[in-house]
Amino acid sequence: MSSFDDDDVQYDRAKEIKKFDDTKLGVKGLLDSGVMKVPRFLIHLEENLQNPPSSLLSSLCLNVPVIDLKGYDDDNDDGIIRRSNIVSEIKEASSKWGFFQMVNHGVPISVMDELLNVIREFHEQPSEVKKEWYSRDHKVKVRFYCNGDLFVSKAANWRDTIAFDFQDGPLKPQDYPLICRNVVSKYMEHVSKLRENLSELLSEALGLRRDYLSSIECMKSETMVCHYYPPCPEPELTIGTSKHSDPSSLTILLQDFIGGLQVLHQDQWVDITPIHGALVANIGDFMQLITNDKFKSVEHRVLARRVGPRASAACHIYPSATHRNKQYGPIEAFTSNQSPSKYKKTSSNEYLGYYRSKGLDGNKALPYFRV
Repeated sequence: MSSFDDDDVQYDRAKEIKKFDDTKLGVKGLLDSGVMKVPRFLIHLEENLQNPPSSLLSSLCLNVPVIDLKGYDDDNDDGIIRRSNIVSEIKEASSKWGFFQMVNHGVPISVMDELLNVIREFHEQPSEVKKEWYSRDHKVKVRFYCNGDLFVSKAANWRDTIAFDFQDGPLKPQDYPLICRNVVSKYMEHVSKLRENLSELLSEALGLRRDYLSSIECMKSETMVCHYYPPCPEPELTIGTSKHSDPSSLTILLQDFIGGLQVLHQDQWVDITPIHGALVANIGDFMQLITNDKFKSVEHRVLARRVGPRASAACHIYPSATHRNKQYGPIEAFTSNQSPSKYKKTSSNEYLGYYRSKGLDGNKALPYFRV
């Protein structure tokens, strides 16, 4: 059961989550303390955990597109044809799914595996070492925390996070925890190159000139959140990450082999099956806004599991630091008298502010900005 009696007046959620947050140990700290039951502040309503009414068989037959980027930048005749095919695949995936997996993307598999290892190592450090990085201040460039919306959400998620903010540029070596300093910076060097390549491919997929998204600086900076999902004693009562869409322009996700990531497609939850060496890309709210719904930002979630821990790294791509307060609206090429702007102008700062204020409540932030 994930419902509670109406007459249960003894429960004080605010007190419970403050006590939990004050430990600065996250969900893993609960397990380390010997907890065998999911605490009430982590229990979700049953209807938020179930699949929408749909055919299980049909969902099993659905697969998120896998796009091979090999040869996208070859300048011979075969390369030109290959790039055109890749652009078409990205257009199809971005408009219909909002998600696609990528192989041969240029990020070495060894670097990806190293990052997943150090995510686990950071979260499995002695408590006193890890607590030094605990913070709820969004202005802190590197911070460890549990549930960014802990104090505004109706139910918390079964995961801990260390976040790295690169929106003002590369971090200094002393900004990193020693255990992950070299690996994170090495991974980000490769992801930054991939970001630039995807900016061009997405521009072409939109029918725009290759450098268009780069020229408006909507994909110029990154934050990376590295999630750690401990094994859960009662996964039927909670969730790893609640249903949500991302506020970014684009997200590039690295996930391990545990699984649990699902995307909502045609009113069905579809598993994004882990592929070793693949990265997942998903369109964010900001991209859907500026493309006037040509590309779709789709809701997704992560299930809690008895097995684990699960590790992942989501790199959220935003406008450049100098454009945080710039007003973005639908691109002029996608609006007309017959197809007017569907969204009012907003900045990435304003959008993020609203997104954070509402928390992961199961509802998208994007409709708030509709005209």
